[in-house]
Amino acid sequence: RSELVTRFVAGAGLPCTHLHVPTPRRYKRPGLPRATEQRNAGLAWLRQRHQHLPPPQPGVLFFADDDNTYSLELFQEMRTTRKVSVWPVGLVGGRRYERPVVENGKVVGWYTGWRADRPFAIDMAGFAVSLQVILSHPKAVFKRRGSQPGMQESDFLKQITTVEELEPKANNCTKVLVWHTRTEKVNLANEPKYHLDTVNIEV
Repeated sequence: RSELVTRFVAGAGLPCTHLHVPTPRRYKRPGLPRATEQRNAGLAWLRQRHQHLPPPQPGVLFFADDDNTYSLELFQEMRTTRKVSVWPVGLVGGRRYERPVVENGKVVGWYTGWRADRPFAIDMAGFAVSLQVILSHPKAVFKRRGSQPGMQESDFLKQITTVEELEPKANNCTKVLVWHTRTEKVNLANEPKYHLDTVNIEV
């Protein structure tokens, strides 16, 4: 765990549990799914923490990421999730946005730039899951074996829901409230190698 994240969450004033799980070296290769161990550690922690508490236990699980930008409105939208809610994601899949296609309040397809044949053609930032669903499906996890890059969302959601059960949010999936803005390698070409600043500032 990092001191930077520890200080950040302490300063936020929110209840928080800070977990850290390394990715095995053999999985740190291009073309392999990422963040599998970290998401599964979060799922395991949730289940362990809530297994002895009486129902109902309200809560919504969302897999936030460090290379996304969020409107606070998104978190208001997901609060009413009964099972699995969905919405558009901006700047993803080589398009300005991708989204579930909704007719009469139901998801009937996907507007996507990549692999529209996926069971759930959706980005990780495009859905939230009720805590009760997580607890009632104790074996639902992100899989390493048999999962391809870009398929982890589908592989996970297939274990807990169907397309027909999805709950469209963000004005029937017509409003973008999260953007995949990416974390790019920064340009530090002008950072001095000598005569460094006398103050140590963490960036």
